[in-house]
Order: sequence, then structure tokens, then C-alpha cells
Amino acid sequence: MIKLLIKLLMIADDFSGALDAGVQFAARGAATRVVTDLDCDFLETDAEVLVMVAETRHLPPQKAYDVVYHVARNAREAGVPYIYKKTDSALRGNVGSELAAVMDAADADMMPFLPAFPKLNRVTRNGVHYVDGVPVAESIFGQDPFEPVTVSFLPDILRSQTEKPTVIHRLSGDAAPVCPGIQIYDAETDADLARLSRALGTEGVHISAGCAGFAAALADLLKLHGPAPRQPRLPALFLVACGSVNPVTLRQMRMAEQHGFVHIHLTPEQKLEPAWLESQECREKIALWLEAVRENGRCIMDVNDPDGTEDTSAYARAHHLTTGELRERIAVQLACIMKRLLDGGLDATMLCTGGDTLLALMRAVGVNELTPICEMDTGTVLTSFAYRGKSYYIISKSGGFGEPRLFCELAALVGGGNQKEDTAC
Repeated sequence: MIKLLIKLLMIADDFSGALDAGVQFAARGAATRVVTDLDCDFLETDAEVLVMVAETRHLPPQKAYDVVYHVARNAREAGVPYIYKKTDSALRGNVGSELAAVMDAADADMMPFLPAFPKLNRVTRNGVHYVDGVPVAESIFGQDPFEPVTVSFLPDILRSQTEKPTVIHRLSGDAAPVCPGIQIYDAETDADLARLSRALGTEGVHISAGCAGFAAALADLLKLHGPAPRQPRLPALFLVACGSVNPVTLRQMRMAEQHGFVHIHLTPEQKLEPAWLESQECREKIALWLEAVRENGRCIMDVNDPDGTEDTSAYARAHHLTTGELRERIAVQLACIMKRLLDGGLDATMLCTGGDTLLALMRAVGVNELTPICEMDTGTVLTSFAYRGKSYYIISKSGGFGEPRLFCELAALVGGGNQKEDTAC
């Protein structure tokens, strides 16, 4: 009889979120795997914590429900004791429908939901979610070009996608559920999350939901830990693959460019035309970009237009591309370019911004599993993957994470460029 090793299944709606929550367990020494195969055999997985990238953020609510229900039901039938529905820390995506899917799959009438991530100034107060001190709908996530968050009161967000009742638990109140429904917990500090995890206890979190903030508390509650992982020696060359349009990432790139990073802006044709990938110009550009990384040590490959231009928008209008089509095509094209750089001999530590970009890269190289190692910064995760018999290291982060100097600091940590200059920035 095969013994089930998995103690916790985490279902994430995008790749970067899967990693920033999964690393909370990996960093404590728990055997953690992040996979994109939603039909992987739970009995054949040699991990305590399995993180599945459901990639449901951009799906219609019912489709997202179906995907999450399928995964959660299979996990329950396999005997997985704990399921964690990882949600976006800014509440983008299909939060309500996906929480309902886990509850239905588990035949449960209650589910604790703790969406706060205090280390990134994302807190919940009186049922309202705040980012950097303002309601989330008034933050930069309210202007997201793909999926803006238009509501800040959590019950209203959930009600738009599910008929499950909601119950708000304020910090001054009792953590114990008193009636059925999605139990929304206020939290403003890591201490709040730790206290709430202890109050709920192991019996109260067989199913639960939240982001990386509560994942850390859950790791401690379930005693999912072991020997601390050792950070490997990383390649000194540093390449940023930027697929994010978030203003936070744009500021990071500007500061990096000011401190010596080569900044490559992909043209509309380079990032949107599959035929360009087979052209002689593409082969020549790949050679030039490889040389730029090797000579400079620090390089950004960016899908955003240079400041003051709107070439991509003009191209999209001329070719009648929707916003969704634009997002998908850019992610796939950037991933294909990165694959060609790897095939051309790129030996660098890579930083990938945006979950869409990372997933596309993994698909391009035919990899369905990543191993999280540690956090390089809050929400900024070092992982490894194997491609053509070689181990590569990639750092991932959500577009909205990090201080302006983050790229400079990461380059210094991996040895890219001038150490003294990097530290100063």
C-alpha cells in the first residue's frame, strides 16, 4: 500500500502567487513542490506540501469554479488532510467562486478566509481590504488594465461570485465560527495571523484560504518544517524578464536603468508576431542580446513601451487585438524569446515579473515543476528548475511587490555588475 506523503495541498490562481505562498513552507524546511499539472497523482508525489498552479485568475467565474472543484475533490478523495486556497493579496481574480469550489468539494459549510499580507502593507480591517493604507479599489490595483479591483468590502467581492454567506470576524471578536459561511478574518499584523491560526487550531483549517501571509502562520500551526534549505551559488549574470505593467515594477526598472542596467524594450513585432521568432532578424537579435547580458552583467528585457510612447496600443488597435489577447500573446512571445536565450547558452540568474510570464516560460521549455528555495525579499522567491539536463535559477515576483531599489539589490545579491554601485542604490 502506497502511503500518502502530502499533508497540504495549496491551489493557487497564478504562478507567482503559488511561489510566494509555497516558499513559506519551503523556507521552513518542508519538502515543497510547485506544479502546473492539475492531474498529477497525489500518491506519487514525494512532497509534504504540493502547490498546484490552477491558472484561474483570468478565467470566467464558472470555469474557475470547475477547475478548482476538480482539483480539490481529487485531493479529498485521495485523503489529503489540508487544503489551502491561495488567493491574490490584492483580491484580483475569481476569489468568491474559487472559495465556494473548495467548500463544495470538501462538503463543508464553513471556511476561514484570512487575506491579509501585513509584510506588504495589505491588511483587512472591519471587512475592508487595504493596500498601503487605502482601500484596495482606490489603490493601484483599482487601475489594473486587465482586472481592476472595483470593490474593497470583502463580503461584496465574494457576493459577486457566490451565494455562500459571509461572516466578518473583527480583531476584537471571537475567532470561533458561530454560523455557516465564508469566515472573513480581520488582521493587521503577522502576530494577528499567528494568533488566529492558533485560535482556529488544526481542526479549523482542514480547508482555509488566504495569501502568503496566512500561509506562513499555517506552516507553523501544522508543523510543516525541517532542516532549513541552503541557498545555492547563483550565476553572476542577471537578466530581468519583465512581463508586468504594474507601476511598482515600472519604478523598479527605471531605478535599475539609472544604475547601469541595459534596458531592452521589445518592439510590437518582437513581442506580438509569432512569425518574427522564425526570422533571421530574431536570430541576430538573440545573439546581440546574449552578448549584452554577458558584457554588462545586468539586463532588462521589457514588454512595456518606452516612456512617452504607445506603440503597442497602436499595434493592437490596427490588428484588432483585445486586451486579453494582447496579454496572452505578449506572455507567450516573451517566453519564447527567453527559451531561445537559454538554448543559445544563457547562463544567468533570471528574474521574472508577473505570473503570466513565468507560466508561459515554463510551458515554452516543457517544465511542469519548480522547486521553491527561499525568499530573496518579501514576496520575491528564488526557485530552481531543470531544463535539458541543467539546473536554472529564476527569481519570481508579482508585479506589485517590492521597493524601487529591488532589482539593484537582487543584482548585488547574485553578484551582477558593480557590487559597490549596486549596494548604494
